[in-house]
Amino acid sequence: MGLVGLSGNTVTVEVDISDGLPHYNLLGLPDAALNESRDRVRAAFTNSAENWPNRKVTVSLSPAWLPKSGSSFDLAIALAILVAHGALAQDSLDSTLILGELGLDGSIRGVNGVLPALIAGHREGIRRAIIPIANVGEGALLQSMEIVAFANLRELLVFLRTGEGRSYTAEEMDESIDPLLDFEDVAGQMRARFGAEVAAAGGHHLLLIGPPGAGKTMIASRIPTILPPLTIEQSLEVTALHSVAGTLSERSPMSRIAPIVAPHHSATRVAMVGGGAHVIRPGACSLAHHGVLFIDEAPECASGILDSLRQPLESGTITIARSVGNITYPSRFLLVLAANPCPCGKFAGRGLGCSCSSVQVRRYLGKLSGPLMDRIDMRITVDPVGRADISSATLGESSAVIAGRVQEARVIARERFAGRGFELNSAIPARALRTDFKPDRMAMNFLHDELDQERLTARGLHKVIRLGWTLADLAGRNQPTLADVTTAYELREGGIS
Repeated sequence: MGLVGLSGNTVTVEVDISDGLPHYNLLGLPDAALNESRDRVRAAFTNSAENWPNRKVTVSLSPAWLPKSGSSFDLAIALAILVAHGALAQDSLDSTLILGELGLDGSIRGVNGVLPALIAGHREGIRRAIIPIANVGEGALLQSMEIVAFANLRELLVFLRTGEGRSYTAEEMDESIDPLLDFEDVAGQMRARFGAEVAAAGGHHLLLIGPPGAGKTMIASRIPTILPPLTIEQSLEVTALHSVAGTLSERSPMSRIAPIVAPHHSATRVAMVGGGAHVIRPGACSLAHHGVLFIDEAPECASGILDSLRQPLESGTITIARSVGNITYPSRFLLVLAANPCPCGKFAGRGLGCSCSSVQVRRYLGKLSGPLMDRIDMRITVDPVGRADISSATLGESSAVIAGRVQEARVIARERFAGRGFELNSAIPARALRTDFKPDRMAMNFLHDELDQERLTARGLHKVIRLGWTLADLAGRNQPTLADVTTAYELREGGIS
């Protein structure tokens, strides 16, 4: 299976062994890694007690026009050579998807992109797949296919020749439990905790501004614990993205917990949105699909890095154009930014310890561009934790309690938007906000006054209305009131004076 992004193209491996000087010829636009398969396959044969045909071997990967890359074709090439050499029956491989890299000792090593390759194969009508044992967790997610996994070539050949072996199903795989954090560990910070709850309930983007040690990272890292569990379809999509990127070691393939991706502020544009010279891989914004993208020390990011997120914030997808082609990855995530209030980080409270000038303070937060900030729904100031919060023996609300309220609010929104093609308040189209989902009259008058005074843009007005709907859902109201809209406006404007 040749992957282009998350899409797969079935590749048929054909082998012809003819008389002539011993030679190996690989056709079908292979890259450098695939061209090296000859030596890997030959060594694997030798160390698995199989005979290499000492004749002219021609291997064709069809369709010939499709560029092929990577080492996942090794196992299919090896088995095709054995069939052509008469050492393996052709019918043992009929309608079978074969994935795996061969080690010199004959071991079958794991490869990236197994899940999207299996999904593509299933759509083509293939019902059986041979994969490395290292990728069996991904394979078990596709219950409609027979997944056969082996650790080395010798064991696989015994299975193909005699039928001795085993297949794996999802019921046999134990889901590893991702380590969970809890909101009850956060001392104080009621406003920031409330902002996180609203963000999770409506899918709203959040900016936390506060001094070092105030709890910004603690709050952001716990947002996945209050998000609803992923559906089966969402889990498959997230696992497929992480499989292509080779980051499945960081989460269980069968995890239903929303992912959180936290790239360092020194990350490049390619690391943030995806790319690459030969193989286009998803970036942080796609790996955070259906989850949280958390960027700490956001003003320290290089120029243009955060602005590259503007397209996926609006469309929910990211399109990467390269000479090898265009790839579109899904990128619907909850963006959480954290920033210090000034370069020294002490401009909080009364600001007595701050050594920055007023110009430095304004310039520091000014690194977050206006167009990006206009796409942020809430800007919340996180004050330093006081002695009373630290010494209190009473823990805050747990993630389970908050998650219950978030789930109830999402159910209300889902029922309200049934049949419209979206489920979250943050996804309400602008046209619908002016017709079917308007706040009450007093709330609209307030927003129009702010718009006339140029304190609010048209996008900002829509953001406030969407935020008002989430606040109304959390409060159990059928329509946003003036109180909901003014609270939403304060949450949107409250982080920056």
